[in-house]
Amino acid sequence: MSELNKIFATTLFIADLERSKSFYAAVFEKAPVYEDANSVVFQFGESLINLLVEREAPELIAPAIVATQESGSRVQFTIQVDDVDAQAERLMKLGIPLVNGPMDRPWGIRTLLFADPDGHLWEFAK
Repeated sequence: MSELNKIFATTLFIADLERSKSFYAAVFEKAPVYEDANSVVFQFGESLINLLVEREAPELIAPAIVATQESGSRVQFTIQVDDVDAQAERLMKLGIPLVNGPMDRPWGIRTLLFADPDGHLWEFAK
């Protein structure tokens, strides 16, 4: 049996492919590693983030249902950065509002939180 030791890919359901592609390219300063008419994929180290248009999601997860953005957040992704405050300034220059932070957390890290265009939460932490 193979080891279950890393996450290979995460698929996020999105409303507008071009809007999300532009957001991820600008915020994470990455180029897509794959794209087609329904998805675009970005690589984060050994993990892939697949942005899939939500109209394609039901086939992928049936019989589960695709939640709406208005349902609220049930996931947060964290990216380790060298300087949280510098990232906050960069995001503000891109016109991306922060959900919270930068702030020092009681467990000893500094964080900021923002959302992508579909409400998926991303945290930068140091």
